[in-house]
Amino acid sequence: MTAVLCRHFGLQHIETAEDIASETFLKAMESWGKKGIPENPTAWLYTVAKNKTKDYLRRQAVFETQIKDAVKPREQLTFEEPDFTPQMINDSQLAMIFAVCNPSNAPAAQICLALQVLCGFSVAEIAAAFLTKTETIKKRLLRARANLRKDHFQVKQLEPAAIAERLDTVLRTIYLLFNEGYFSVSGDQLIRKDLCSEALRLGLILTENPLTNTTHANALLALMCFQSSRLDARANEAGDTILFEQQDKYLWSQELIDKGNYYLVNACTGDEVSKYHLEAGIAYWHTTPTDQHKWEHILHLYNQLILMEYSPVTALNRTFAFAKVYGSEAGIKEAEKLQLHDNSYYHSLLAYLWATTDIHKAIASYQQAIRLTKSAAEKKTLLSAIQRLHEKRC
Repeated sequence: MTAVLCRHFGLQHIETAEDIASETFLKAMESWGKKGIPENPTAWLYTVAKNKTKDYLRRQAVFETQIKDAVKPREQLTFEEPDFTPQMINDSQLAMIFAVCNPSNAPAAQICLALQVLCGFSVAEIAAAFLTKTETIKKRLLRARANLRKDHFQVKQLEPAAIAERLDTVLRTIYLLFNEGYFSVSGDQLIRKDLCSEALRLGLILTENPLTNTTHANALLALMCFQSSRLDARANEAGDTILFEQQDKYLWSQELIDKGNYYLVNACTGDEVSKYHLEAGIAYWHTTPTDQHKWEHILHLYNQLILMEYSPVTALNRTFAFAKVYGSEAGIKEAEKLQLHDNSYYHSLLAYLWATTDIHKAIASYQQAIRLTKSAAEKKTLLSAIQRLHEKRC
């Protein structure tokens, strides 16, 4: 709804569009609470939004014809009725994704904007997701929105040049949004399914439009499908993380695995290989637990990935795969080469590898990981791991 209205009013009037959308849902809460949910709630919402837009434009018309000359001049808005046909909605949503993913904004600001504008999160929800004060998020959003208003990007049918300029930024924003949900480093929960679902939805919009249905977009969507297929098995009822080997495979979503396979095949139609291709390949092998050589395949892909784009997380994940292929002792030596002493995941990986040979060192490494992490949920998981080691030693 906000995307269509921004297409109608212009991106510089995003607050007006959001106000109309909010008023529409407020009216739905009031009306549906008394009369019940209508037979076609979507059509009801769009009809109310149209009517509220007409009311707004009538007020603007009065201003233009009766008041404008008496006050400071202002920009004139178009008075055409917004179009809420399915095609217009899809096109507007796609254009809005590219508008929000403004390269002039920092990645963190892009994610905040995506959560607020594209996913409908409140400032409080965004602050909770990033374990940040609401005032900090408000300031971040204000700066990001100011950049949007200064931008000349239009929420309309996308041109190839606009796609080429911003697609990498769009994919990165969706990727970061998904990662924050899949393994949250800032919230009280390690897994945020709502963030993962929104990233999947945005990725799907890209692949459903011929202008943005690229191999990279398909690779990213494949990656998110494979990873999402195991969400229900990654944590127990208490919120503790369940290691891959201990996950109940019956909880994995075969439907999402099949969709991941579909989009991965689509991603492999060209000659280009991106980090999304390599990570999707790694995620694919994780969903095939019966293959006896899967860790060799995973390690091979990590070797390529770390050459393409190094990061501490990639290096640690590669070391885990290395240990699966060559054993824990070799894995410990490989991990120690990284020297990531300020990284909590480095110490938790060492603890995992030490657990089979030296429980004392494993506990010490887990304790160091607890001291370094800022995530309450991760601390809880690490404490549970220490408890299991104490029970094993006894």
